Amino acid sequence: MGKKLISEADGKAALADLETQMPTAVRYLLQQISVAYPGGTVELRVPPFGAVQCLEGLNHRRGTPPNVVELSPDVFLKLCMGQLQVAEASKLRGCNFSGEKALSISEVFPLTNY
Repeated sequence: MGKKLISEADGKAALADLETQMPTAVRYLLQQISVAYPGGTVELRVPPFGAVQCLEGLNHRRGTPPNVVELSPDVFLKLCMGQLQVAEASKLRGCNFSGEKALSISEVFPLTNY
């Protein structure tokens, strides 16, 4: 049984009220990324709210993935909204990019329609 999906209405409502609904907003955007960019090349983590594997290419199933991007919720939201570039985020404290394909996450950002 898969995880319960966040509806578009609930996701957009969470995005409109980040102060009180940041966890739902982050999970909704991660869900959108996993649908729009399926694959297992990069694991995108936004602790403590969630993680998804995305981008076609490599297919990772067990253990620590070879390409991991870990972002704070604030940085993740700024990337999604086009307020920050991946190259800038990769230099910020608390943001980790590991693996030779980690920077390919730039294909994902910014998200459209949000």
